Amino acid sequence: MYLWLAEGRGWRITHVLDTHVHADHLSRSRRLAELVDATLHMPEGAPVCYSFSGLGDGDALEVGSATLEAVRTPGHTPESTSYLLDGRALFTGDTLFLSAVGRPDLDATPEGSREKARELYRSLQRLLALGPESLVLPGHTSEPVAFDGEPISAPLSEVRNRVGLLLEDEDRFLQKVVGGLSPTPENYERIVELNRSGEQSEDNLTELEAGANRCAAG
Repeated sequence: MYLWLAEGRGWRITHVLDTHVHADHLSRSRRLAELVDATLHMPEGAPVCYSFSGLGDGDALEVGSATLEAVRTPGHTPESTSYLLDGRALFTGDTLFLSAVGRPDLDATPEGSREKARELYRSLQRLLALGPESLVLPGHTSEPVAFDGEPISAPLSEVRNRVGLLLEDEDRFLQKVVGGLSPTPENYERIVELNRSGEQSEDNLTELEAGANRCAAG
């Protein structure tokens, strides 16, 4: 898909970025970077077994006339990072969706989940401090969408009003997030294992990734 999009627009892929180690789908970032001989970027400290160029909080990439800034947003995972494009568009990965926030319990103990939820609250408050017209572009959605070429996005002000958790104080946020989680994603432990190794899988990929997105809370 990425190769098709780039070719159709006459673009050359020079940088490939990921927001975190995913638990609900197999990331192809390493494979894509290898195919096009691009630099692979991951958040600093990402727990993977392959080489990458780390991005810390505030680090920026210049892509043509645009600037992409890394905004560290731990909570969903310890290394979760969002990317702010020209101060106007925010790629949030699984930290903030259009109707929910990222769940903090995957690969964590109950006590660890609560601490990650506290980090998530602080990360979301940081994002909410951005301009209300900032465009939120999440990693995916839990609902079926039309393949009509329209981006899955909404202004930050709209997302704030839509996601009730964003209006809660810290104590209520922790209570609701930790106490109201849905069942974990199918096969998430195997998916995390493969994403950390960066190796191609001999699993049935369709079966491995089947099922609803359950990386959201609220």
